Amino acid sequence: MSASGGTKAIVAALVANLAIAVAKFVAFLFSGSSSMLAESVHSLADSGNQGLLLLGGRRAKRAATPEHPFGYGRERYIYAFLVSIVLFSVGGMFAIYEGYEKIKHPHAIEHWYWPVGVLVFAIIAESFSFRLAIKESNAVRGSLSWKEFVRRSKAPELPVVLLEDLGALVGLILALAGVSLALATGNGVWDGIGTLCIGVLLILIALVLAVETKSLLLGESAGPGDLKKIETALVDGERVTRIIHMRTLHLGPEELLVAAKIAVPNDDTAPEVAASINAAEERVRAACPIARVIYLEPDVYREPSAATKPGTEH
Repeated sequence: MSASGGTKAIVAALVANLAIAVAKFVAFLFSGSSSMLAESVHSLADSGNQGLLLLGGRRAKRAATPEHPFGYGRERYIYAFLVSIVLFSVGGMFAIYEGYEKIKHPHAIEHWYWPVGVLVFAIIAESFSFRLAIKESNAVRGSLSWKEFVRRSKAPELPVVLLEDLGALVGLILALAGVSLALATGNGVWDGIGTLCIGVLLILIALVLAVETKSLLLGESAGPGDLKKIETALVDGERVTRIIHMRTLHLGPEELLVAAKIAVPNDDTAPEVAASINAAEERVRAACPIARVIYLEPDVYREPSAATKPGTEH
């Protein structure tokens, strides 16, 4: 599965959310709807989310330095984590507070056509953004289900945009339901309930994203597909007879570290061992291009000692 950052989806979501945020805030000023205020903050938060994702992608491209010899690929994970914790949670907590205040002090919605018209426009705009995010995700998720894609993707941008757009669409439907019920009954409490539901939705999405990006920050191994490619490429049956044990770690979405102890014939000379290691590295890089940092330790395989080593895989 490719680790594409989904820049088109991010930019499309950013443009859509900025336009929608302005429209929602204007509708709030004319109607006094708390759902519209919560949704305008939601869209502003989403716009900040996309800005952070773009910034993280840009900073991750910096060259490695002596202080950071493995580069800055994990910056993309850090900014995705900020998106999940800071902006989603801020938007969610604001919506919950605003919904509570509206339920406690309800008032009728004025100029109903403003919130209804803006919400319909926002649903259409978000649908286009969501459609593009789905299209870009389908290009890289392969045979994975949507749940597996969100959980296994090493590039955080597309899962974040997908969940953002899904949350935005559900939030808009909740806001439209709250406004409609408030208009139909003349009771502004429904508007507050809709706002409260939006806040709960945002916090739930924030928790899902926080769990997934936390795992990436801690350091994840290569996916099953890449692991199989690396294992197959390492062992040629002649100069490298088996893998004694191996560890992989994503230094970023598109950069993988591979460290392995490999078995070589016990009668090989030093030049032959060096040639075997170089050839194995070339095979791994050809089979799995994101395996950019490779450390191989040659050894003579012994069944009893290998069986007692922690982490033995072969």
